[in-house]
Amino acid sequence: MDFELKNLTRTLICSEKADALIMLVPEGLTAGDDALSLLAALAIKSGDLEVKPGKLLNAYRVPGIAATRVVLVGAGDASPKNIRTAVNAAMGDLKTSNAERAVLCLSALNALQSESVRAAVVACAEASYTYTTTKSKPVAAKLQQVLVAVDSLANAQAGFDKAIGLVKGIDLAKEWANRPANHATPVLLAGAAKELGKLPFIKTEVLGHKEIEKLGMGAFLAVAQGAAEPLRFIVLRYEGAAKAQAPVVLIGKGITFDTGGISIKPAAEMDEMKFDMCGAASVLGTFRALAELQPALNVVGLIPACENMPGDRAIKPGDVVTSMSGQTIEILNTDAEGRLVLCDALTYAARFKPRAVVDIATLTGACVVALGGVRSGLFSNNEALAESLSRAGESSLDLCWKMPLDDDYAEGLKTNFADVANVAGRAGGAVTAAKFLQRFAADFAWAHLDIAGTAWKSGLAKGATGRPVPLLIDYLLGQVLAAEPAKASSKARPARKSTPAAKTRA
Repeated sequence: MDFELKNLTRTLICSEKADALIMLVPEGLTAGDDALSLLAALAIKSGDLEVKPGKLLNAYRVPGIAATRVVLVGAGDASPKNIRTAVNAAMGDLKTSNAERAVLCLSALNALQSESVRAAVVACAEASYTYTTTKSKPVAAKLQQVLVAVDSLANAQAGFDKAIGLVKGIDLAKEWANRPANHATPVLLAGAAKELGKLPFIKTEVLGHKEIEKLGMGAFLAVAQGAAEPLRFIVLRYEGAAKAQAPVVLIGKGITFDTGGISIKPAAEMDEMKFDMCGAASVLGTFRALAELQPALNVVGLIPACENMPGDRAIKPGDVVTSMSGQTIEILNTDAEGRLVLCDALTYAARFKPRAVVDIATLTGACVVALGGVRSGLFSNNEALAESLSRAGESSLDLCWKMPLDDDYAEGLKTNFADVANVAGRAGGAVTAAKFLQRFAADFAWAHLDIAGTAWKSGLAKGATGRPVPLLIDYLLGQVLAAEPAKASSKARPARKSTPAAKTRA
């Protein structure tokens, strides 16, 4: 979809030709003497339009307005959250129409902020997203162009640019998460990472079985050994700052399909286990956004990618494997495989001497029970890191919730036959999974995001959400301000295009 940002008064908006004109109407609307303002004011006065977020009123061929169709939508107090609600409602209303070009009017919002523009553009893209990759006759979305109209570019440009980067990242994360497992194998996932390596400041390295075996990643290898599809360990580097600056490491769980292994899952809804690599997809999406936004920091992405299958060589309950850290693990349940691939990636992450490590995984059904699909579970051994991620979740509208890591939760992981078991009892399952991972993150600031409830939706809306790409990007951009002073990178940074009417395809 093409997005364009333009400085337009409401009078000029009325003259803009389009198939649809969407006006966000806030509480306390300041009405002008233009046709659009008069229409909104009259609709509110007559009671036909509520300014409650998401409430709609449609009008057709309004005198004095060039757009064919006008959609007035309530935006409440015009907070980013309410703007998202309003835009989602309006775009949902247009999705079944023949509109190809729309104007999104934000000019009525008082004291428009950068984050308001970001929320509007991201919501617009998300509401119009359609998956087509594996359809024989894909039907593209009819709406192809959106002009975002504001009354001040000074307040809007930064939010618009950030939104375009986010949209590219979220769309990539959705694309790979939505693909069926036979179209998103570990090898194909590595290919997507290599494509990212062609973008500014990004380098990609892919390790195969021999390299992984040489590293001693026994836990990762154990999960993959029952599958015919070869495993891959993907290393992404975004180098936007001086080499001396310690990187943030992101680790994405990349189980491209999870049958549960010998501890096989029930057949019902097992197709959704193609989403078990949403952590990996979010890392790919984050790097795509970084290439667009080009912040001055260093980021490493690690993706252990494999399938978990019940083949004749598959690990069995009771098997003991040796992780890259040297710790031995008794595998009591082969369906608790995510923590096995992540623990070796956590050990590998230490070589980068990171300022922080964040792993992202669709790890436990217990987290879904605890938090549903609203907030991701956040676990951390570092209060400052946890607070930074929580703030990023709030600012990006990609919420998380800090969960406990009391040592008492680790009691259930004790075993007579290894250093640690890979599961405890049913109680507190999301926490005990995090306690397992914490054993491998003792040497650095670490956080774990359990996105099992937030990475995808089931039912009629089945599909990936692209979360937590927005949270990760806000966290990383926050680290630019917090970075220790370092010499400027010797690399020449390509010039960013920024014009009074910026036009970008996302």
